[in-house]
Amino acid sequence: MTNKATMIVDKHFVISEVDKRIFGSFIEHLGRAVYGGIYEPNHPTADESGFRQDVLALVRELQVPIVRYPGGNFVSGYDWLDGVGPKEERKKRLELAWRVVEPNLVGTNEFADWAKAAGSEVMMAVNLGTQGIDDARHWLEYCNHPSGTYWSDLRIKHGYREPHRIKTWCLGNEMDGPWQIGHKSAHDYGVLARETAKAMKWVDPSIELVVCGSSNSQMATFPEWEATVLEHTYKEADYISLHTYYSNRENNTPNFLARSLDMDAFIGTVIATCDYIKAKTRSKKTMNLSFDEWNVWYHSHDADKQLDPWQIAPPQLEDIYTHEDALLVGCMLISLLKRADRVKMACLAQLVNVIAPIMTANGGPAWKQTIFYPFLHASLYGRGKALQPIVQSPKYDSKDFSDVPYVESIAVYLEEENEVTVFAVNRHLEDGLLLELDLRSFGAFRVLEHLVLEHDDVKARNTEAQPDNVKPHAGGQSERNETGLTVKLPKASWNVVRLKLES
Repeated sequence: MTNKATMIVDKHFVISEVDKRIFGSFIEHLGRAVYGGIYEPNHPTADESGFRQDVLALVRELQVPIVRYPGGNFVSGYDWLDGVGPKEERKKRLELAWRVVEPNLVGTNEFADWAKAAGSEVMMAVNLGTQGIDDARHWLEYCNHPSGTYWSDLRIKHGYREPHRIKTWCLGNEMDGPWQIGHKSAHDYGVLARETAKAMKWVDPSIELVVCGSSNSQMATFPEWEATVLEHTYKEADYISLHTYYSNRENNTPNFLARSLDMDAFIGTVIATCDYIKAKTRSKKTMNLSFDEWNVWYHSHDADKQLDPWQIAPPQLEDIYTHEDALLVGCMLISLLKRADRVKMACLAQLVNVIAPIMTANGGPAWKQTIFYPFLHASLYGRGKALQPIVQSPKYDSKDFSDVPYVESIAVYLEEENEVTVFAVNRHLEDGLLLELDLRSFGAFRVLEHLVLEHDDVKARNTEAQPDNVKPHAGGQSERNETGLTVKLPKASWNVVRLKLES
């Protein structure tokens, strides 16, 4: 190895305590995310409620702290009343966002049960497309009010005496998008979101609310959308959302692996816009970010075009991920950790079958996609204080990006456990790199493990037939030196170096 990068990791260079909700995910009524994903009553592993226990075990392994539900584009045409009460009385509906039939066998109460079993909180999204203030406040009252009112007593009648106590609510979904049912201008959405927020917080002042930011940074209205929406909602909202997906349709892997730089710029622009409105409105509150949709998404587009409409739970958006996809997901996780001071929630979209780390076969097994592993490692070992990385790395230029560092890295310090974890991606497709870590501020330490996700073929995938084709190993090479550690980063690899402090 001739190429070398350096990184200073100092326990005093703290970005922020990492909010565990940064490792959230998303279940939408879309494709086989719900039906055939988390819920399949006839599956051999299904419990008495119809939930697949093999899927639930994998979700628990990821330790997902919060799950956004029920959409997504789905929510802009959703009547929450369709999904409560006796299942035999529930209506099947044409679902316009994804052109399917929604059977409504899973709704508010069933999903709350599933989330509890998964060890997750629910991030609920209300319909501000075809509905508005009344439906949002009634749904909240149904979920959170103890008893003694029409909506809370209806929940009790449905078999749920204790309130669900759902803390986090999204005010609509991607309302800047012309594809959205009930698409609105920034002004009209901002006014509706503000008035909905006021009513919801009068029902339950303890909740936190997320307003819709831009659907992606390429929208013609970005970032003016954020500025206008926040002018209306800055007092009432607690977070503004960001969504982004990346693809490698051009089959240009160096350019694809650089796309987390676009994510960095997106976050930076939204923060700047928030702070401008903070100054403009003379507010003392700092607006935080909810990056509640992010992932790689492109493999399934052609297959989705071939599907007949008005099916129940067809296989939509079922991307089968590659090793290079896992590397970009790792870079994106590092991007989120680097802005842990402002990004307090994030949702890998989605969790099961639909652009997801977990795949299933109807009636058959569940398995881990390549992207499962960086998400798993970040969720398990990325909690604590994110430390500002001082990195010097060789760089390259690609089609859309210049000065792309081959090494993308960050460290997280879990002080109560005396552990430091370094996450590092080597973007170089042909050469390994040495990463010299300066760790002198921590004193003595030992290496607990060095996990590596690597494969000779960046297009390698995990499938039902080969579920372990791409998986991490614990054979990474890290050696002590005078000031810290020398880490060998194999070509095209995701690395997790866990250290135990001796002092």
